[in-house]
Amino acid sequence: MSAESRLHRTIKLRDGRKLGYAEVGDPQGRPVMYCHGFPASRLEAMLVDRAAAKLGARIVAPDRPGYGLSDFQPGRRIVDWSADVVELADALGFGQFLLLAVSGGAPYALALLHALPERITAATLVGGLGPVHTLAAVQPMHFPARFGFVSARRAPWLMRGVYGLVLGPLMRANPNVALALLTTAMREADRAILSRPDIRADLCASIGEGLRPGMHGALLDFMLYSHDWGFDPTEIKLPVALWHGTDDITVPPCHSRMLAEPLARAQVFDWPGEGHFSLPINHAEPILGALLNGGAESVPRHRAA
Repeated sequence: MSAESRLHRTIKLRDGRKLGYAEVGDPQGRPVMYCHGFPASRLEAMLVDRAAAKLGARIVAPDRPGYGLSDFQPGRRIVDWSADVVELADALGFGQFLLLAVSGGAPYALALLHALPERITAATLVGGLGPVHTLAAVQPMHFPARFGFVSARRAPWLMRGVYGLVLGPLMRANPNVALALLTTAMREADRAILSRPDIRADLCASIGEGLRPGMHGALLDFMLYSHDWGFDPTEIKLPVALWHGTDDITVPPCHSRMLAEPLARAQVFDWPGEGHFSLPINHAEPILGALLNGGAESVPRHRAA
């Protein structure tokens, strides 16, 4: 199988929908399901390809419904994602698997942990998006995110108008517009990583592919993030490591603490001087290695106070 063909695979789900996914890393490695960010797609996993190949991880990154190759699913909820992931895992012959999520993939990862405790052994969330249906999580975010999440909750017509009718066509035509909205405020680490043409091209490819079918998936995610997620996180008993860059302005570090607080077995690890994009790109190998080796205990020097 060519490297290119591994990025553009699909299965047909029982309800007739198509689910797209990419595979990166070691084809014979330990299975790791990857929950992509927002707005993004399965192609985001290319950023961890080299680390996964070196460490012996088989990363499988599905597109959420409405993104990339995955058919839109009207009326879906965050908790519905587990059924799609189970079908994909079964189709690939996975019994148990690990879980890796970045940014807006975090709520979906927690939903998987809640629904599939017998299938998942551990999870790592990197720069995870917190409970933006609460004022405490939204208030410290930069304006485009704050506007989007607050309007999705209080005036969804406004969010759909601005992001669906005005910004949506611009972002689809030029993913750099979406990247600019995500990075209206940055510190040095993120500025440095996004100045690299190869990294910027990979991120734009992921965003562009995610939005290629239209804005339906992203607009629904805005709504789902901004309301109750539909499960009780106190019931999650599996180990979860939450990594966050101290210089992350896109998703502030307090989000990882909010995500961790109700979890039974969570550890938050700060990485000094890293941002939202620089952390998972610059440190994919130690973060993924910690997940494969049983958790973040292997790199305790970054533990949050």
